[in-house]
Amino acid sequence: MAKEKGVKEIEDLPGIGPTTAEKLKAAGYETIDRIAASTPSELSDITGMSLEAAKKAVDAAKQATTLEFSTASEIFETRKSLGRISTCASSLDEMLGGGVEAKGITEVYGKFASGKTQLGFQLCVNVQQPVDKGGLDGTVLFIDTEGTFRPERIESIAKAAGMDPKKALENIIVVRANTSDQQILAVERADKTIKERNIKLIVVDSLMSLFRSEYPGRGALGERQQKLNAHIHKLQSLADTHGLAVYITNQVMDNPAILFGDPTTPVGGNIVAHAATTRLYMRKSKEEKRIVRLVDSPSMPEAEAVIKITPNGIRD
Repeated sequence: MAKEKGVKEIEDLPGIGPTTAEKLKAAGYETIDRIAASTPSELSDITGMSLEAAKKAVDAAKQATTLEFSTASEIFETRKSLGRISTCASSLDEMLGGGVEAKGITEVYGKFASGKTQLGFQLCVNVQQPVDKGGLDGTVLFIDTEGTFRPERIESIAKAAGMDPKKALENIIVVRANTSDQQILAVERADKTIKERNIKLIVVDSLMSLFRSEYPGRGALGERQQKLNAHIHKLQSLADTHGLAVYITNQVMDNPAILFGDPTTPVGGNIVAHAATTRLYMRKSKEEKRIVRLVDSPSMPEAEAVIKITPNGIRD
């Protein structure tokens, strides 16, 4: 099938103008590939366009879509150069295969005061470091949904790293989201800021807080999960497109079905579980110590690391 010429954005497809494109994007149909993989009836239901027009749009999207085939060895070579952010704890870095990886979503879940946000602060400072010092030489977009961002904590961690604390703070763009819609919009509108400010880390602290409070009960579960799915896929899309790392913190609940062992379970269900590239469970131990367990990773085995939270940041 010949490639459709001149089709780069959804708006370039036949029968899809700016208004129709907005409806599609709001429903999570943000790319030509996504349109190509849909059915005419799906597009018709979302936009109100006729089946005939929807079929033309899908056909044009298929012609404009190209697939790249790579050997496993080519992918292996690409992954060798994948950027990683050090956590300042060698045991945790080793468990993660070198640190928090770019082009992926790292989720950390745990109870209140387990250290999830503190690890996020450490990454906010470390990502600004040069590559040879465990950073990505970039800046940060911090989406704060719980009012947890503390500039004074960034200042103390930056000073301990020998960095200019004022510059470290200027390199972190903070968005205070008070509703789940604001949280979603912060990610939807991030592309321009990412390019202009060389953002290499997006922190969402926390992912589920606003969704849980705004969509209570089983009746709202379907709508919540649909919005959450589109939100997380946008985060992954930004990670892939811009080669950045995404760090999300997540809340937990006690699962009554678990009679023996730790009943702590992350919220968000299968959508969050499948979307996260790497999942970490963090829990408190004695004094400032924290135990971090690698629950899921496509490249590393399950393991545990003991770290501590000090005035200077995360350490072994």
